[in-house]
Amino acid sequence: MKIKRMLKPAVDLLMTAALLLLLSGYQFWGEAAHEWIGAGMTVLFVAHHLLNLSWHRNLTKGKYTPYRVVMLIVDLSVLLSMAAQAYSGVVMSRHLFADLPIEKGMALARRLHILGAYWGYLLMSLHLGLHWKLLLDALRKRFSRGAPTKGRRRAAAAVAAVISGWGLVVFIKRDFPTYLFLRSEFVFLDYDEPRLLFYLDYLALMTLLAAAGHYGLKGLRALKKTKR
Repeated sequence: MKIKRMLKPAVDLLMTAALLLLLSGYQFWGEAAHEWIGAGMTVLFVAHHLLNLSWHRNLTKGKYTPYRVVMLIVDLSVLLSMAAQAYSGVVMSRHLFADLPIEKGMALARRLHILGAYWGYLLMSLHLGLHWKLLLDALRKRFSRGAPTKGRRRAAAAVAAVISGWGLVVFIKRDFPTYLFLRSEFVFLDYDEPRLLFYLDYLALMTLLAAAGHYGLKGLRALKKTKR
């Protein structure tokens, strides 16, 4: 059980890093590295579910409150986007799975890959926010830290608000709506863009979605308490 508690945050951290690397894989690291990172991401995703088998066992148990419904929808959407990514990645592979006898389906795979990548990034960021309290509680227990003071919580919320504003600018500047709704089947890649700027932009966007998930969930819980 101790090993499992240590593995969970490690796998989640590696998945977050892999997610960022996948979005920048082509222009910064090359096609072959992109495929290897994608395969690693799939393995990590399977490991994540194996480490959280209790979630599967509890799907048919208990009452479905509004926030539990939201979490289920997001979790299932992440699962769908990852399945689309894994399938399309294999079909489009020119290195890791190039020897597989796959001759058709390239056009569909390209569309699924774009949809899976952009929706997957947003959904996984939202998923992170929905489970943020659980992650923080686990870290506090691991490192024996008490609950943060009201001042620290307010400071953290202020910082998150500023970074989230940056994330909203990134969402528009990097033309996410075009790819989320497949208005283009080809993604513009800036091969000359500074890597640091790229990763800071996408971390800001991740913060925006994680904050939306975290505070949105708190709002649903508060609404439930009000109705009692």
